[in-house]
Amino acid sequence: MYPVFLNIAGRLCVVIGGGSVAERKVKGLLQEGAFVRVISPEVTEDLAFLAKEGKIDWRKKSYNYQDIDKAFLVFAATNSREIQELICTQAHENRQLINVADDPECCNFQVPATVRRGDLALAISTGGKSPAVASLIKQKLDKEFGPEYKTLLDIMSLVRYKAGLENDNFSQPQRKKIYKKILHKDIIEWIKTGQVDKLRDHLLDILGPEADLDINKLKLDD
Repeated sequence: MYPVFLNIAGRLCVVIGGGSVAERKVKGLLQEGAFVRVISPEVTEDLAFLAKEGKIDWRKKSYNYQDIDKAFLVFAATNSREIQELICTQAHENRQLINVADDPECCNFQVPATVRRGDLALAISTGGKSPAVASLIKQKLDKEFGPEYKTLLDIMSLVRYKAGLENDNFSQPQRKKIYKKILHKDIIEWIKTGQVDKLRDHLLDILGPEADLDINKLKLDD
């Protein structure tokens, strides 16, 4: 499997099925801004509510091959092996990206277990061999990488674009050297313990007082 993160904002993603597995898929897709269509005669209460709120397009019907036309991503999450195989075959014929519940051999992409901290995403995949192992690793990462990493990422983004490090005045080796200095071994601890002054002094010492850096944006998480 080739690891990749897809921008699905506004893209049509079709989920066939209306049970708990389909519900998890739908909620994950909505979180990333996808336009979600659900194909199923029946759905869970949560999916019905999302449809009532206009957050998903629920087609209350059985699957038809035309249902996945123009879909960017296809998810097969029904309780029928025959329908799952049919969806799989048709999606492959259409050269579409498809994920089939409990059938890794049919999938041409997997949805990894993910730990999120703002824009930071840590993804774990076992190639469909063991979701349980992926879940175990996710729990470990969830403990190790706390909200301070979201703050660190926000700080580095602020440094890159507000301190002018991405302009032509700096070569790639110079940028790399500066970023390495900023990522001091204690920076995570400073964020976790709310040592704003130490963090501010550290940044200004490296970037200089003339850096166009809005210190007020360096709000540390609780």
